Amino acid sequence: MARAAGVSQAAVSLVLGDKWRGRVAETTAERVRTAARDLGYRPNLAARTLRLGRTRTALLVVPALTSEFFAGVYAGAARVAAEHDFGVILYPSPIGTGPAPDPFASARTALDGVIASSMSAGTLTAIRGDELPLVMLDSDPGGGPGATTVNLDMADGLRQVARHLLALGHRDFLHLAADIDSWTFHQRADGLADALGGSRAALRTIAAPLRVDAARDAATAALRLPGRRPTAVVCDDDVLAVGVLKAARALGLRVPGDLSVAGVDDLTLATAVEPELTTVRLPAEDVGAHGMRALLAVLDGHRPPSTTLPVELVVRASTAPPPGRSG
Repeated sequence: MARAAGVSQAAVSLVLGDKWRGRVAETTAERVRTAARDLGYRPNLAARTLRLGRTRTALLVVPALTSEFFAGVYAGAARVAAEHDFGVILYPSPIGTGPAPDPFASARTALDGVIASSMSAGTLTAIRGDELPLVMLDSDPGGGPGATTVNLDMADGLRQVARHLLALGHRDFLHLAADIDSWTFHQRADGLADALGGSRAALRTIAAPLRVDAARDAATAALRLPGRRPTAVVCDDDVLAVGVLKAARALGLRVPGDLSVAGVDDLTLATAVEPELTTVRLPAEDVGAHGMRALLAVLDGHRPPSTTLPVELVVRASTAPPPGRSG
């Protein structure tokens, strides 16, 4: 392989061992990788594990598999892992965001590190103890001593939604929050309250489990209350927003003519409903990719900085000026 790439055996060893950065030029590393592909090289992973004391396996812990967001996180992490001959095991915690039991006889002998999405460091004690490196995604930056975090700017996402609705003329808001006690949903509530704080807008908050039927029932009850009805409903997730669309239809309200509705996530569901949802797009694959790169850096002895990724408001047909206001 060294002859095929025109480099030294030491350079080949550094590149194949993923220790070339700062010691071998990028062009040289690419020549080695090309030669390896052309020659059909496959590493002996069992021998490498014995030699390096590594399993080249990471565990990605998520609260549930029902969310499209976590599928994107896994896809991004697995893509980066494959580039470095790593494997990623996806583990949905059977207790959701609560304490996650160890899925192995001993995770500390089966894994090199843990990536956890939308959970707290304290819920992972049984898995990692004090030994396994940890990277936290969409989680409290102060929740795990020494843990690297890769977060989404969720507070800014809700500020973008609020500014959009305020610009349309809305002043009566309902926040349909996810009934989940986690950092990511607290950030959404804080961002919305912050954006509406100086606007003289009225904001009322209700909570519902992250299901369409639960959101429908909660929104129906809130929209039936006496007094001035909200003209805009901001939801923590697109699933909740779809429940609001169902509630509005059952009550004879037009969306967006009588009621504007916005969500978060930009799931496939957001463009499968009518009207299509205004929502905050979350780059789930980027989150997973950044998380895997951070874990690889930790395993190489570095301390990567924590990262916050931007989110983007996508305006669609479910939001418009409130009744009595023109565009």
